[in-house]
Amino acid sequence: MSRPFIVTAVLPPDIQGWAEGLRRAHFPPERNHLHAHVTLFHAFAPSLLDELKDFLPGIVREFAAPTARITGLMDLGKGTAIALESEELLRLRSLIAEHFHGTLTDQDLHEPRLHITIQNKVTKEEARALQAALAPQVDPRGFAFPALDLHRYEGGPWSHEKRMPFRGKERA
Repeated sequence: MSRPFIVTAVLPPDIQGWAEGLRRAHFPPERNHLHAHVTLFHAFAPSLLDELKDFLPGIVREFAAPTARITGLMDLGKGTAIALESEELLRLRSLIAEHFHGTLTDQDLHEPRLHITIQNKVTKEEARALQAALAPQVDPRGFAFPALDLHRYEGGPWSHEKRMPFRGKERA
């Protein structure tokens, strides 16, 4: 069975720690195999590994860390996420998508709604209750993504392949 590759935007330590705490508290523990993350691409084919390892570091060398903003909570139906806005990250994602045109899965053809999942695969009632409880505690705030990460899907957990810090001066 082939194991696809996933590309995520790395959260800064303060946002990562906060989101991890929420995820540990509210994600069903038997399903919580991952750290808090922002997925940009869900499934690159295994055959693209060398190209990913060449192309992605080139992109992050050119661009400054994309800025973002926490805007509140996102209802996932049977889950809850921290909603994010980042035009810069979405522009950067578009450059990557354009480069890999013709190889993207249906799921990755569409621009994502940026978010950090903190609860998933619960009842709609549980999700809405958490959203009501957390809404007053989630203040809008800005931050910058320091890097991109490349992971391999391992049937639940992911294995980390490569971290690529943003180093450029140009904005995406």
